Amino acid sequence: MKLGIIGLPQSGKTTLFEALTGSPANPALRTENRMRAINVPDVRVDALSQMYNPKKTVYAQVEYFLPGLGGQKSAKDGEAAYWAQLRACDAFIHVIGCFGQSDTGPSESFQKLNEDLIFADLVVAEKRHERLSRDKQYGRAYDQDEFHLLESVKNWLEENKSLRHHPELATAHKLRGFTFLSAKPMLILFNNEEGNNALPDIKEQLNGELSLALQGQIEHEIAEMSEEDAQEFLAEYNITEPATGRVLLESYTLLGLISFFTVGEDEVRAWTVKKDVHAVEAAEEIHSDIKKGFIRAEVVSYDHLMEAGSLAEARKKGTLRLEGKEYQVQDGDIVHFRFNV
Repeated sequence: MKLGIIGLPQSGKTTLFEALTGSPANPALRTENRMRAINVPDVRVDALSQMYNPKKTVYAQVEYFLPGLGGQKSAKDGEAAYWAQLRACDAFIHVIGCFGQSDTGPSESFQKLNEDLIFADLVVAEKRHERLSRDKQYGRAYDQDEFHLLESVKNWLEENKSLRHHPELATAHKLRGFTFLSAKPMLILFNNEEGNNALPDIKEQLNGELSLALQGQIEHEIAEMSEEDAQEFLAEYNITEPATGRVLLESYTLLGLISFFTVGEDEVRAWTVKKDVHAVEAAEEIHSDIKKGFIRAEVVSYDHLMEAGSLAEARKKGTLRLEGKEYQVQDGDIVHFRFNV
């Protein structure tokens, strides 16, 4: 999972990137691209690792990407390059600064960046649609389905609407290669000033977007503390947990992701998949050969395994079961795939 951090200038993007990733502050990097992968904390992985004492424990990971603006010949080139490098992200974290000195309110900030995403997509859609139109005009072969889909995309974007609010277009197979920016899921992070944990009252403007309020500067300070000091600091500021955990939880919800686990003496590992993915597709996450030679999946829920104490006991209790290709993997499943290639 790769999450791009975006927002207007001075919204606190860098502060939150450093808080979420535990990266030290470095003003010299503010014009450079920054990317960092972090482990996704999971108490279930911890417990399974204690149970199996494996040679290796592997947590799920998420990549945070903060694009820079340096190195371009012109403002136009810089803007195009800025959006181009964000197209590989799975979702966006849109940081909105909510400071006392801010000239732009949260509603205006949200609308401004949203319009930037829409405009960037419209440029791409129009360019390709014009090329297909010329092919049609001169009697050359062209993809009619793509032509009509792009026409729908243009009409939708021209109404200043994000493609993520039109799931049929956002997920259309023939449009996947365009990696439209406004089609990507978005988590809104309101970067509040110290002492403010509240969400701003702009629910109507957000149009159902998932949102979270944080105190960015406080979170940055917490990320630099020892665990003991951080716990005291959290209590003092009435913060339930550091930003890292809350943002990761909301990001999984945003993308409809779950974790399943594989266990053994060699390795305990968390795997990230889409909610309700079929067992045979989950097998491919581990290796394509497992999908190809899939026979059955041995499955037990995390809670049942913890209750039984071992896979052998879970089998005796009947909570370890065999499932076929069409089984929809659930969050917290411990899975062993039987396969033959």
